[in-house]
Amino acid sequence: MEYADDPEFCSMIDRLREEIENDSGEIPTAFEHLLRTADPEELHGVLTAPAQPLWAHEIAAYVLGVAGDPRAFEALVLLLNHRDPERCVTAAHALVRLGDPRTARAAAALATNELRVAYALLPVRLLAELRAPESVPALITVLERRLPADDPHWRVGLACVEALGALGDPRARPALEAALPHPRLGAAAERSLTRLAPAAE
Repeated sequence: MEYADDPEFCSMIDRLREEIENDSGEIPTAFEHLLRTADPEELHGVLTAPAQPLWAHEIAAYVLGVAGDPRAFEALVLLLNHRDPERCVTAAHALVRLGDPRTARAAAALATNELRVAYALLPVRLLAELRAPESVPALITVLERRLPADDPHWRVGLACVEALGALGDPRARPALEAALPHPRLGAAAERSLTRLAPAAE
């Protein structure tokens, strides 16, 4: 399978090589084999076999995901919720290309899980890209929780403000207006408000 023209795949592989070299100093032959694997059944086997390293899961899930294989869905959602933001980026990229109808619901659940708010940035951005029915309600919920001026997760709130502006749904108006006084969100909220569609009569 050839991914030389896929920048996200190349970036993932470079990152994983560096991680492996930092951990063990030697790239295992299984890594190089997995990069050449074109068989979806073998890739799925990597996802289901016990005691597989994280790098193997990530490669297999990504390749299956961009190929549209729904068996990658659960693994990609777990990676979307990973503490490492680079893994979240890779997972989000593959989930968009997977096109699984469950993706928006999973992204909304991750974004609105207050116990995992520190890792909500990529699920929020994914909701904006998906433009699904779940996107706007979930983004409004997350933004409203980020409105206290001392909230430490203001970057998540900023991503919500920008996403709601991009989606242009008039249901976001009250939440965006509430964000106007916020010292970090106000300017972006003002810009996003200008992008909303008029409310229905």
